[in-house]
Amino acid sequence: MSDTEQLPLFSELGLAAPVLKALQDVGYERPSPIQAAAIPHLMAGHDLLGQAQTGTGKTAAFALPLLSRLEAGNRNTQILVLAPTRELALQVTQELISFNTHDLSIAPIYGGASMTEQLRRLKKGIDIVVGTPGRILDHIRRGTLDLSAIAYLVLDEADEMLNMGFIEDIEEIMHAMTGPKRVLLFSATMPDRIAALARNYMHEP
Repeated sequence: MSDTEQLPLFSELGLAAPVLKALQDVGYERPSPIQAAAIPHLMAGHDLLGQAQTGTGKTAAFALPLLSRLEAGNRNTQILVLAPTRELALQVTQELISFNTHDLSIAPIYGGASMTEQLRRLKKGIDIVVGTPGRILDHIRRGTLDLSAIAYLVLDEADEMLNMGFIEDIEEIMHAMTGPKRVLLFSATMPDRIAALARNYMHEP
């Protein structure tokens, strides 16, 4: 039996029925190792520290359980995903949209794009914001991104964000979140500064 066949089926991981239907529609039956390890912890509502390379399916590892737990029609941003580049922010947004089964609003917010359009979208209400740290911080400082209802903060490719000099921005964003939230941190490597971030801002990941 191969390693893949030893992994559980998606249907055994406690995901919501509409999310399972979306997986079935695209022909996915078994999770990747990072998905099999992460999904049960996220469905149970824990913080998560995941060490995973690009291309291992980590976006679905957080997207599937978070979409399973989210309520539509809140109008307040419930999930904030931080990504190091505009390209990755767009990629994560597309993957979230592909599994979005209950009419959640999902939008990318990144530098170099129209601020006017982003302000319009934020005013209308976005359930899941996927953005780059600099532009997200711009909106927080302007008071145009309300973090009071954030239930989940996802740091994607955290070591890459460190390499690109975003770590202070990330710390300022995390500091601006006053309410209770779950933190999910994914990184290919675990340098000291990322480990310190996990210690300071995560609860028993």
